Amino acid sequence: MTLLPHLAARLYGVPLAIHRPKLDVILSVLGPRIGLADLAAPSGFTPPVRPAATQTTKVAVIPIHGTLVRRTVGLEAESGLTSYAGLTAQLDTALASPDVAAILLDVDSPGGESGGVFDLADRIRAAAQTKPVWAVANDMAFSAAYALASAASKVFVSRTGGVGSIGVIAMHVDQSKRDAQDGVRYTAVFAGDRKNDLNPHEPISSEAHAFLKGEVNRVYGLFVETVARNRGIETSAVRDTEAGLFFGQAAVAIGLADAIGTFDDALAQLCESVSPPPKLAASHAGLFSNLQMESSMNDRTDPAAPDRLAADPAGSLSQPAAATAMTMADAIEVAQTCTLAGRTDLIAGFLEAKASPAKVRSQLLATQAEASPEIVSRIDPQSAMSASSTGHPASPHNPLIQAIKSRLGTK
Repeated sequence: MTLLPHLAARLYGVPLAIHRPKLDVILSVLGPRIGLADLAAPSGFTPPVRPAATQTTKVAVIPIHGTLVRRTVGLEAESGLTSYAGLTAQLDTALASPDVAAILLDVDSPGGESGGVFDLADRIRAAAQTKPVWAVANDMAFSAAYALASAASKVFVSRTGGVGSIGVIAMHVDQSKRDAQDGVRYTAVFAGDRKNDLNPHEPISSEAHAFLKGEVNRVYGLFVETVARNRGIETSAVRDTEAGLFFGQAAVAIGLADAIGTFDDALAQLCESVSPPPKLAASHAGLFSNLQMESSMNDRTDPAAPDRLAADPAGSLSQPAAATAMTMADAIEVAQTCTLAGRTDLIAGFLEAKASPAKVRSQLLATQAEASPEIVSRIDPQSAMSASSTGHPASPHNPLIQAIKSRLGTK
């Protein structure tokens, strides 16, 4: 068995953002390999294997499983470690890929090292401004793992899953009595009063204890502020959790999660949110194509057209209001057409005149808004996709739909 005494420096005398029971397991597993023979691994223990990232449809799934460390130093396969460096690389790859529309963090971790976790949490939060990033506690997102999950724009937790353990812990091992039993005495020769702090071969001094406690409090402050910012809650509310664990509905009630759901639930909803409804996508694609074709055929420029159109948006091309019954679908299409053409100021006038979608398109094209090429340049073929990524455009709760209903006098 290869001894790994250098790992002791990453387990003792440093702040860890990890669920305490998991820390005890790690110490028992690695104890013999860091020179602490009494901390033997439990019988029948099988180290977990870290899964690789996968991609489903347009959603990249990044697994955050096992104990989290800054770097794995080649032990991930044997000890079930996942590194912040590796997760950062997966996140950057998903962001850069044109085939990835959204990212799902599949979290099942007790946490781990505090070094590097807040930098990665900031990267996840920034990534969510570019592409939707959701997280699911499947089933465990504790301590450092929750710091990462909290940076997602939406957090799911399964019915049996838990989040929290927003706290920091540091351990010091005093093996001076064991040294005496073994007939071994260590003498440290050092310069600098703090150089010998946390020496495992002698009891911890009051000065060393105060230093370690101060560092634990400092990292805890970073943890609390990160979660409060990410979840939009007060820092006092985060501190009031007292590093407790919250499962299922209790996690949602306290504000640490947004919804109850399995991994499959989160994946299905995220896929749906980034996939525009077929009919709406086809309508926008056809509108974009027609506007391009008609605009290219019409090279007339009328500087007075914008003012005239604003004064009488329906114009002579509209049908009498009494003869036209505008449906909700027509009203939505009129609003979307004006939005694509860059003339949202005309929506109200067209709706009041009950102008048909076909007449609206014709009128917009005929006036040439400013200049024929510029009309096309204002149309964003990805607008339907953008809308769908933040919410279904035809949702009854969409502000645009609410405004249309108000104009039509419907509920």
